[in-house]
Amino acid sequence: MLRYREALGLMPPTKEQPTGRGHRHRRFSEDDLDAVAAGLELERAYGIPPTALAFALRVLAEPAILGRIRAFGERVGRLAPAPARAMDFEKQKALRLLQRREQPRQGPAGPVPPAARR
Repeated sequence: MLRYREALGLMPPTKEQPTGRGHRHRRFSEDDLDAVAAGLELERAYGIPPTALAFALRVLAEPAILGRIRAFGERVGRLAPAPARAMDFEKQKALRLLQRREQPRQGPAGPVPPAARR
């Protein structure tokens, strides 16, 4: 079971080099055991298998996957759309201002050429 959890990325990385014929005999530190216990506690608390916990960690670690999962959650109605961030608001504001500049202004005799606007 430990090798399975290690293959899923649910164990702290091994710092020891293989011994003998390539076999690894792992020594667990107190921190290693605490990490394994925390993973088992999460699995029990939420009723999930180790693979679900491993995928949740992958989602948190990889922004591209997080974005795709969030978009799916929004499409099926499980997640509300992410709130607009300040930078997104400023970007939209700048785009609106640029669009206004590109639209020809109406003068008394028709549209004002772009060179005459400045």
